[in-house]
Amino acid sequence: MASSRPSTARKDTGPTQRGQCSKRVSILDAAANVFCREGFSGASIDEIAIEACVSRQTIYNHYREKETLFVAVIEDVMERANAALFSTLSTFPDKPDNLQRDLSEFAIRLTTNCICNQDGKFLRRLVQTEGERYPHLFEGWRQQGPCKISTTLGALFAKLSHRGALRIDDFDLAARQFLALVNADLQMIYLFGGKPTEDELKSAADNAVDTFLRAYGPRERENSAPPAPILVAVS
Repeated sequence: MASSRPSTARKDTGPTQRGQCSKRVSILDAAANVFCREGFSGASIDEIAIEACVSRQTIYNHYREKETLFVAVIEDVMERANAALFSTLSTFPDKPDNLQRDLSEFAIRLTTNCICNQDGKFLRRLVQTEGERYPHLFEGWRQQGPCKISTTLGALFAKLSHRGALRIDDFDLAARQFLALVNADLQMIYLFGGKPTEDELKSAADNAVDTFLRAYGPRERENSAPPAPILVAVS
């Protein structure tokens, strides 16, 4: 799993701390790969140690036991996933030049940055395989990610509705439906571990936005001109 961890502005206090931080990053990335591939039960500390190029004891020094490491991996991935999510939400077209085009482009960014990336795949896989056994580990992600995205996206749709670009009564419902539509054409691809092509992403986004605007787009202005009179010939 390629690391997408953003750089930080921490001050280095010396080579020892830098070395420890580097080992933690290596361990977390290796553990994410192994947990994603093998699941929690099938993953072994020895396999993670080999992939991280550290000793088994080094992992235990940092994390004590496998479940502690698993929790640390989930928290690390959730932090990056949520950062990517809200970074993408900041690009929402609240003043669109072309509503259909701009919403479609936003839907593609949302799918590419938050669902099809490595962290999104990892979370889906772990929720599917370990969510029932360890629901408490994913509660923070559910509250901070999927639950918040609907609220945030609903507020963004509210702005468009107040400007007359959309007709929405229940903004949270509209947000959930938008997200469901964006994912509708891609579910089978995700289910079998595939990655959508650019054409598939664009088609899914276009279909989603077209359906969404049929439900929530502004009504076309009715023609207020009176009908033309019917001329009847009088013999």
